[in-house]
Amino acid sequence: MLSIIVAAGWPVWPLVFCSVLAVALIIERLVALRSWKVLPPHVLEKAIEMTRNSPPTPDTLGRLERAGALGPILASGLHTLRDHPDATHDQVMASMEMAGRVQAHQLERYLTALATIASAAPLIGLLGTVIGMIEIFGAHQAGSTTQPAQLARGISIALYNTAFGLVIAIPALMFWRYFRATVDRYVLVMEMATERFGRHLDKMRN
Repeated sequence: MLSIIVAAGWPVWPLVFCSVLAVALIIERLVALRSWKVLPPHVLEKAIEMTRNSPPTPDTLGRLERAGALGPILASGLHTLRDHPDATHDQVMASMEMAGRVQAHQLERYLTALATIASAAPLIGLLGTVIGMIEIFGAHQAGSTTQPAQLARGISIALYNTAFGLVIAIPALMFWRYFRATVDRYVLVMEMATERFGRHLDKMRN
């Protein structure tokens, strides 16, 4: 493999960097987007239960804020009510929606970089192949000693860049689509939980 990479020329090294970066991003997102970490079980039910009879204590609020991505959203509504007891339903919901946008942004972290790698890797590979072909035919025109077999081998080596680009881009694109769908599913669940918790806070104040 190392000999192939060396033979493919300098354009293959950006592809090697892209492959290492893509693997690191995929592993990081696989760890960060685990369901139990983003949406711990029964967070909404626990938040409703802890506020059913009395306002939550600071210690309870602290535990809620550390409960995945949903906990800080619910806690923001409670913070708004604690700091502004006369806050309207729209104001409470606005605070939770703002916290939800922050959490959604955290869930989408590095997805843009992964999508960029998936888009750029084939182009970098194609660029490497074109450069390799130019060098091969330029050397062929400079002298008459180049054999057809040597020319064919040089072309095959140049095509390694395109192959490397596709090998990197295809998994990166597949994982990006998977992570994108996962984040969208989490965001939908958090939106539904926020609406339910907002109705609970209204009943709690009445």
